[in-house]
Amino acid sequence: MLDGLLARCSFPPPGSPVVCAVSGGADSTALVALACAAGCVVEVVHVDHRLRASSATDAEVVHATSVRLGVPCRVEVVAVEPGPNLEARARRARYAALPAGALLGHTADDQAETVLLQLVRGAGVHGLAGMAPDGRRPLLELRRHETRALCERLGLRVVDDETNAEPAFRRNRVRHEVLPLLADVAGRDVVPLLARTARHARAAADALDEHAGHVDPTDAAAVLAAPPAVAAVALRAWLRRCSDDGQPPTTAVIERVRTVAAGQARSTEVGGGWRVRRHRGRLLLDPPPVGDGVGGPE
Repeated sequence: MLDGLLARCSFPPPGSPVVCAVSGGADSTALVALACAAGCVVEVVHVDHRLRASSATDAEVVHATSVRLGVPCRVEVVAVEPGPNLEARARRARYAALPAGALLGHTADDQAETVLLQLVRGAGVHGLAGMAPDGRRPLLELRRHETRALCERLGLRVVDDETNAEPAFRRNRVRHEVLPLLADVAGRDVVPLLARTARHARAAADALDEHAGHVDPTDAAAVLAAPPAVAAVALRAWLRRCSDDGQPPTTAVIERVRTVAAGQARSTEVGGGWRVRRHRGRLLLDPPPVGDGVGGPE
């Protein structure tokens, strides 16, 4: 079983040092076991958000797994206050605590959920591309039931996070309600289909990125001359710095910037107090006024 799963993973060559982010769930626990089997030099990092009373137990389970597999383990504690957008804020805190390039235990099931979540957000081709196969997610071709089966086969204890069943989180509803309904309607497992959609969208997004790389988003004439989809990608890459949460600007913002490029408007706000204006054929990005309390890139 181990060899069959490894053949579908994308770990670096044997001897490569890797850091595995491990929550204690089946996916991340399998990530560590497979990384060890791939011959990588593994270190485990567990991020404790202190959001559940059982979080200390999670850390103990991860430490026991690390001991069992003979790899070092360290725990990072982060503070995430209760309130709106808890899931997103916890994710940002977790990623900030992890070393650059840390491996993540996302599977094909996670990819399918991401595609559907992006779809209901109204995302374009880049959103539908889901999570990129960027080397940080070596399990993207595996299924969630396979990671759990591997942990059971190896006798590794895993944590079942009770918040993964709470309907307050949109991803949970997609996982437990939307995907089963879609499978029932389609009469088949839709996860491989959604993962394939992500691969097709990724290829299209990569092609758009390549063309957009030749468009100067500060040149009004170049923006107007480029195909709208290509110009939008170039503008989004340029304006992403204006977002407090790292999200790209909306379609409405891009359309407003195009009206500025065309000389139909003098300027427009693009988020966080930042504005785009046109001057002598160039698009200029003006920061928020000093003292207005809105932050921006340094």
